[in-house]
Parts: sequence; C-alpha cells; structure tokens
Amino acid sequence: MTDPELTADRRRRTGAWPSIHAERAALAADLRGLTDEQWATPSLCTGLSVREVVAHLTAGASLDAGRWLAGVMRCRFDFDKQVAMRLAEQLGATPSETLDRFRRIVRSTTKPPLPAVAMLGETIVHGEDVRRPLGIRHDPPIEVVTEVAEYYRGSDLVVVAKGRIRGLRLVAEDGPFTTGSGPLVSGPTLALVMAMTGRSVYCDDLRGDGVELLHERSGTV
Repeated sequence: MTDPELTADRRRRTGAWPSIHAERAALAADLRGLTDEQWATPSLCTGLSVREVVAHLTAGASLDAGRWLAGVMRCRFDFDKQVAMRLAEQLGATPSETLDRFRRIVRSTTKPPLPAVAMLGETIVHGEDVRRPLGIRHDPPIEVVTEVAEYYRGSDLVVVAKGRIRGLRLVAEDGPFTTGSGPLVSGPTLALVMAMTGRSVYCDDLRGDGVELLHERSGTV
C-alpha cells in the first residue's frame, strides 16, 4: 500500500505535473481504437465533439504565456475566439492526427499563465467530458481529484465553480473533501468536481437537499 504521508510529500516536491502527465496518458490510452463516429460524438462541452475537446487539451498544453498573450491580442481580447483559434490549430486533418498530436503533449509542462493545478483540473474535467458520452469509466486517484476539488471550490478562474456552489455544503463520500455550508450535496469526489464546473449530468450521481439547486445553476460550459 502507498504511504499517504510519502505521497503527500512527493506531491509537495513535484507539484501537479506528474498527475497531469498520468491523466493525459490515461486519456490517450482510453481514446485508442475509437471509430470516426465515436470521435464525432458530442462531448459534455456544449457545441464541441469528443475530437474537438481533445484538440482543445492539446492546444492548452502547447501555449506558453507569450503565445497565449499574442493570441489574445490577435483576437482583440475575445477569449472565446482565442480558444476556437487554438483548437483549430491542433485539430489535424483526421481523428488519428488529432490523437497523435495529443500524445505528443502528454509529457509537456508548457502552459498559459495559469497555475499548474488549473491544468490538472482541465485534464480531469475535459477527460470526463469525452469519456462520459462514450461510456468509458475512469477513476483518477482520490488524492488527485481531491486536489482539483480544493482548487475549484475557491476559484472562478477559467470556469465558474466557486460561485456555482455558493450557499451549498459539499461532502465527498469517497474522500476527505468538504466545503461550504447550507443544503447538502454529497457523492463521489469526481461527480462533485464535474457538477461544480457545470456538468449537470453528474448531478444524477449526487444526493442531498442541495442537488436540485446545483443542477439549476449548471448551464453552458
């Protein structure tokens, strides 16, 4: 068994990058052998297919602060336009090329001007955005998902999460995560993370008096 204290110490020394690399590798493995029809499946990101979400992840891992800022200026501070532009750059001509491009960034430590834990959150959340519609099950280590939950509970950066769970008490049933006060929302940590980032389908995995309100607050992501 893994010693929790040793694991925590290792995470303090290495930061989020080993987890990011492991989760990217797991996603790349899960995407092997998809048919063209599966690649075209609508993801949980409104308006984006599975293939487009994967290209978006590749784009995020290919942008340093300088390129990110240059793109923002080129798009006249239209951040959605910047995201769409960078996604198109990484889509490739075929699903196979999309996956090959993603594989090449699995070990990348390049990132926009965001904390590394935000990149971990992107990897976990977007991984589920494509897995859930495809019926693929993945269980990240509980300490990894807990770290993401802890980050999102205090942040509205990139995605609204802190505001979405305001006035609710979230309690994980499979780990140590808990936050807030008010009507209860409880369930698996991963489902809490996905619901707090606006993926309303994950409310089906939760229970408590606050689930209905959290579902109402979930919208386009």
